[in-house]
Amino acid sequence: MRIEHIAIWVTDLEMMRTFYERYFNAVSGEKYYNPTKEFSSYFLRFTDGARLEIMHKPSIGKSSNIDTTRTGFIHFAMSVGSKEKVNSLTDELRADGYTITGEPRTTGDGYYESVVLDPEGNQIEITI
Repeated sequence: MRIEHIAIWVTDLEMMRTFYERYFNAVSGEKYYNPTKEFSSYFLRFTDGARLEIMHKPSIGKSSNIDTTRTGFIHFAMSVGSKEKVNSLTDELRADGYTITGEPRTTGDGYYESVVLDPEGNQIEITI
């Protein structure tokens, strides 16, 4: 078995699609829209076949994944292949104004990673 996709609610569907395409090489499927439910979404596919569904519905309120001291979804990890790529992507995201909440380092469980917030505050671990 494998995780087929993860879904997140977003406020700005197009901005989030562009972010994942630009920095994580996601390929977007066609936009889905259901006018009855006022629901829209994109499936974003990554190189290895994993997918992220970004979804928008005006009635869904904002939340934050910054508080890691609660139960529930906290982050997902994106493997970029090398320490150099972790470092360079982290630097690029910082230069473009994104919040880096964890500098590149080797963690106690052996991951080399940094942590960045996407435009809506979802935590992404950038790993080898």
